[in-house]
Amino acid sequence: MTGNVPTAVAIQACLREKLAPSVLEVLDESAAHAGHAGANGLGYGTHFRVRIGGPAFVGKSRVAQHRLVYDALQKFTDAGLHALAIEIKA
Repeated sequence: MTGNVPTAVAIQACLREKLAPSVLEVLDESAAHAGHAGANGLGYGTHFRVRIGGPAFVGKSRVAQHRLVYDALQKFTDAGLHALAIEIKA
């Protein structure tokens, strides 16, 4: 995180550490949401897209897969992450 603002690099590192994915891409889409609810006026750090896959997700329902990601990123939610689009990859 930069100060207390979440970054794609920090989110990616956290997910790698906690979920050991074989596929991972984190995109900061905050700039496209300027002026929307939850935007912080910086143009980064609030709206992210995560594309992730790996053994931790196999055999789990979609809800359980998403919960893994949300739980892993709780500290970022607490620090201002407002929106998270999750795409689970096979």
